[in-house]
Amino acid sequence: MSNKPRALAYTLSCVALWALIPAVSKLGQDGLDSHQFLFWSSLVSFIAFAVASAAGGKLPALRAYRAKDWALMVALGLLGTYVYYILLYLGYARAEGFEVLVLQYTWPVFIVLLSVPILRERFTARRAISCALGFASVALALTKGNLAGVRLGNLCVDAYVLVGALSFALFSVLGKKASFEPFTMNAVFFLVATVASAVSMTAFSSFAPPPARACLPVLVNGLFVNGFSYVLWIKALRAADASFVAPFVFLTPVVAAFYLVAFFSAPILPVYGVALALVVAAGFVNGKGNPP
Repeated sequence: MSNKPRALAYTLSCVALWALIPAVSKLGQDGLDSHQFLFWSSLVSFIAFAVASAAGGKLPALRAYRAKDWALMVALGLLGTYVYYILLYLGYARAEGFEVLVLQYTWPVFIVLLSVPILRERFTARRAISCALGFASVALALTKGNLAGVRLGNLCVDAYVLVGALSFALFSVLGKKASFEPFTMNAVFFLVATVASAVSMTAFSSFAPPPARACLPVLVNGLFVNGFSYVLWIKALRAADASFVAPFVFLTPVVAAFYLVAFFSAPILPVYGVALALVVAAGFVNGKGNPP
């Protein structure tokens, strides 16, 4: 049964963690390239979930999984913890940051669209309006109100980021249908990401330990941003419709803007308040159209 307050609490917790992505990416990739940063972050996430699974007595759940369960978990791990992040990090490395962030946050829109054919959820007018409001808030927050400032000049890199956004949306929608124990499931996800990023690091980069200045960002990213947040996100998706929780994710770049102010002394602009109002309106419109 749907539990919207619980789903909202989980989603907002994810927002608080995911909003750290620009900051930890900026700090963590100081001395590491995209492949190296993803490898070390994924390894930290895997170790954390493996230890948590062992400490909580969850490991026996692994023996109950059938071959098709393992295949699904590997596929989800590739989609949500490898493909999404490697394409996102490559995008940040090769294109303008605002451009990448605007394209990155198309994934909640993809969730609403994919939930119709895959989860048989209804695409209502309210959900369409909420998605439009949410994306408008993203555009305002990331362009500081200068919408003409976003230049889609590098179409190949833009395509990478959009494919990554679609990948995470597909991961989220399919993950709603996966009823595996969350901690062991995420241990498998990040084991897949660790192996995949090790392969891509070997093929396209080189092995390098993180420098001292990158250790804290790697740990924060691995334990919380790309780690614990996945448990919260899966719980949010199981507590309510995917298309209900998706619009609230548009709050992430607004929160990220305030993190940037705190960490890097970025200027506070009135447009951030307008963006916040739009995303609250998006959540309100979507929630009104979905009775418990």
